Amino acid sequence: MIDMEKLKFDEKGLIPAIVVDGKSGQVLTLAYMNRESLEISIKEERTCFWSRSRQELWRKGETSGAVQHIIDITADCDYDALVVRVNKDGPACHTGAESCFHNPLWESEENHAFTMDGLMEMLEGRKTNPKEGSYTSYLFEKGLDKILKKVGEESTEVIIAGKAEDKAETIYEIGDLAYHVMVLMLELGITLEDVRNELASRHVIDKKVKQEKMT
Repeated sequence: MIDMEKLKFDEKGLIPAIVVDGKSGQVLTLAYMNRESLEISIKEERTCFWSRSRQELWRKGETSGAVQHIIDITADCDYDALVVRVNKDGPACHTGAESCFHNPLWESEENHAFTMDGLMEMLEGRKTNPKEGSYTSYLFEKGLDKILKKVGEESTEVIIAGKAEDKAETIYEIGDLAYHVMVLMLELGITLEDVRNELASRHVIDKKVKQEKMT
């Protein structure tokens, strides 16, 4: 851990803090902290900023309830900017959007970023607005039994490839299985956030178990 004295606040006594969703990695907002708000944030384990417009401290979620619970805080190489990872109770933006960064400026036609959330959104589009010739739309049209059958088949393919210790084939089959599981999730109304929360709860339990074994 670094000494807070190494941090470089600007001439107004502020340091930029980039707030990131600890589960999805999405950038939520850019705010500013002074020494006092940073100390409060660390003490209370929730984000507290300095409002440049109101010239006062403000705790995120104080009125909206959208509290940001701090996971960790990291300084950059020059010690003049912070990244704050959080678990959030609600939208980060005052507009109600999950992130303050939601106004597209430019997008490359050649370079694309893949995310599970983006794939899930695309699959959901095939469910709500079926597309002719789409395999995904076909699965939703056939319904739960067909989707479950495919999940079972792909699970078997993963087992066969894994047993053969064929890494490339196993990766390929896991991709097929993940896709069909996501289709199943949408059919049952399960979100990626639901799964993240489930895995996060298991992580906490696992840490507690390890601590108990060490004591």
